[in-house]
Amino acid sequence: MADDKKLTTRAADFSEWYNELVLRSQLADYSPVKGSMVIRPNGYGIWERMQRALDDMFKATGHQNAYFPLFIPESFLKKEASHVEGFAPEVAVVTHGGGKKLEEPLIVRPTSETIIYHMFAKWVQSYRDLPILMNQWANVVRWEMRTRLFLRTLEFLWQEGHTAHVTEAEAEEETLKILGIYRSFMDDWMAMPVVTGRKTDSERFAGALRTYSCEAMMQDNKALQAGTSHNLGQNFAKAFDLTFQTESGEMAHAWNTSWGVSTRMIGGLVMTHGDDNGLRIPPRLAPIEIVIVPIWKSDEERGRMTEAAMALKAQLTDWTGRGATDRLRVHVDARDGMKPGAKYYEWELRGVPLRFELGPKDLEKTAVFAARRDTKEKQSLAMEGLPATAAALLERIQADMKEAARARREANSIREPISYDRFKEVMAGEGAFVYAGWNADPAIEARVKEETKATIRCIPDEEFRTPNGPTTCMVTGEPAKHQVIWAKSY
Repeated sequence: MADDKKLTTRAADFSEWYNELVLRSQLADYSPVKGSMVIRPNGYGIWERMQRALDDMFKATGHQNAYFPLFIPESFLKKEASHVEGFAPEVAVVTHGGGKKLEEPLIVRPTSETIIYHMFAKWVQSYRDLPILMNQWANVVRWEMRTRLFLRTLEFLWQEGHTAHVTEAEAEEETLKILGIYRSFMDDWMAMPVVTGRKTDSERFAGALRTYSCEAMMQDNKALQAGTSHNLGQNFAKAFDLTFQTESGEMAHAWNTSWGVSTRMIGGLVMTHGDDNGLRIPPRLAPIEIVIVPIWKSDEERGRMTEAAMALKAQLTDWTGRGATDRLRVHVDARDGMKPGAKYYEWELRGVPLRFELGPKDLEKTAVFAARRDTKEKQSLAMEGLPATAAALLERIQADMKEAARARREANSIREPISYDRFKEVMAGEGAFVYAGWNADPAIEARVKEETKATIRCIPDEEFRTPNGPTTCMVTGEPAKHQVIWAKSY
């Protein structure tokens, strides 16, 4: 690890920079259980903000929260063949409990489709019982071989939505609606613009009819699959006898969807916005939006400036201009025995969006000295009307961070025709989002993955495609059936 004052730079070693930053900004730490992590308050505060925003979005579209068991009978997982095949290498199995061998082993939840659709089958008799729109906030366990804090761990936190519908059209509408919710959240709350689209058959979720994803570009030009939404068709309904009586009196299988995002998004936030000085947290997700650092040179000044800082905090947090339930989140750092510069360094490392410095001269001028974390711009702000001024500045920071991330993505995307030889050079070097033609042959997809480690991230939605894009396959020169995005990924 770098010395106490400097992180490894992104240019020197992006992977090491990420690991150091997660640890030193106190987002998470390694657990005694290899491959697991402890999410510290700084990291969990971000997750709480993510949860609240997404939960409001889900409930606004008619979804309800529930909770299903952590343990799933092994026989359930085996009922859907492609599902068990997809998850078999990752499952943890409980064979003993209470000092005895279990009659049937239990799977520790890698995802909950099987047990949820078993329960849906008990609850649904008629078309009048549909749709079911349900979500749960939970933990899952997947026995990953190569782990990395937030990005891939044995246990992680997530939400998983599960729904049941009368028709395929309703299920498809639900799948795309959730994809839109994810995109809005990532764009507007995380300031992490994403490309949405459909996964290829080889990349879709095990047991799904179609999978759609949100793909974000990190600062090393690799893709992060930040969220997925699946149209499961009737595969699980048939496996678990999830049937209903139609309006005409016939029996039919329901159509299901599932969708989820996880604490992996925190890793995405770090890699999208962090710099060589630490985190940069978008204001809407920051547990602390404003830190006030009082400055003093004597004991007399210390008491006076601390009192003034606390009064300023009250002025900011009492303001209801954003609504009674969305107060400015403010912290006063009045620690003694620590120089202001050391405090600035620490709050920069933690990524607090806005810092107010308050010294005797500022107090005389009835002003504060404000420093933006994202651009490092500094300015003096008048105390009068400060809450509204600060709120507007935070919104500007949010918008500027989103635009900076979007501009960086587009600057590192290749949309012009590219030869396969040149593509291999790009993937061996700086990397990029490469928009290219594909003949829809899975063998070509597998070949490119083997030769370059790049994968098709998605078949992008129309708004993200290159106008008058490639008409031939990048690899074979044959007519292209799809325009796709290739990239290396996490």
